[in-house]
Amino acid sequence: MTIGLLGIMGCAGERPNNLGAKGNLLAACPSAPNCVSSRAEDTSHRIAPLIFSGDPNTAFARLKQVLSRRSDTSIIEDKPEYLRVELRTTLFVDDGEFLLDTTQMTIQFRSASRLGYSDLGKNRRRMEEIRRQFLATETKS
Repeated sequence: MTIGLLGIMGCAGERPNNLGAKGNLLAACPSAPNCVSSRAEDTSHRIAPLIFSGDPNTAFARLKQVLSRRSDTSIIEDKPEYLRVELRTTLFVDDGEFLLDTTQMTIQFRSASRLGYSDLGKNRRRMEEIRRQFLATETKS
């Protein structure tokens, strides 16, 4: 049982040291297919940013609300225009980042697995699910 717990805990991996916004940019995705980013230029990693209308701070607050309601998500860092979250599956931890871009009226984001090469599309599916939840809160507001 101890060996099993150590194996599961080992799947979380170490938090990468390249996280955090540098100006209005998030870190680029590595070549592995286990990352998506709204700033990526290649189609394998590219995903559309979250688009909103109205007050940027209200939109970012809506995103925080969506993320805080998710059972697989923990907000780790919360700054006025930047959020860092940990996204958990049964065995693995992924890192997500969200950056408010008030000039483009978008929220740029990145989600990447800490371990492994392929995530079988999990980061993309999860980010699209967050997008749907975010858009649903806009229609209710």
